[in-house]
Amino acid sequence: MSDSTSQIYFSDTKTKAVFSSEGPKPQFLIDTPKFKALVVGLEAGGQIPAHPGESAMYHFLEGTGLMTVGDEAFEIKPGVTIVVPSGVKRGMNAKTRVIFLGSKGEQ
Repeated sequence: MSDSTSQIYFSDTKTKAVFSSEGPKPQFLIDTPKFKALVVGLEAGGQIPAHPGESAMYHFLEGTGLMTVGDEAFEIKPGVTIVVPSGVKRGMNAKTRVIFLGSKGEQ
């Protein structure tokens, strides 16, 4: 596979997730000033504290938990996609080990 193909085609994205007791360790699939796509592993009981940010999309590949967006809480499980508008607080609590894809554009 050529270098350019390896940067656009990911045959088993879940294997790129890194898990750490110290918290999430995002693995960038692409990281440019205008667009970022990443895969994140979060241990059971792990969390991402609520924080504002630019518009973002989260697509869950594995695991269960809750994601807060603004004042609402949403169940996360495989197949769920959550889109968060720019400036809105978002956070996550993993009940089990969670793997998700995230993407975001510039602010």
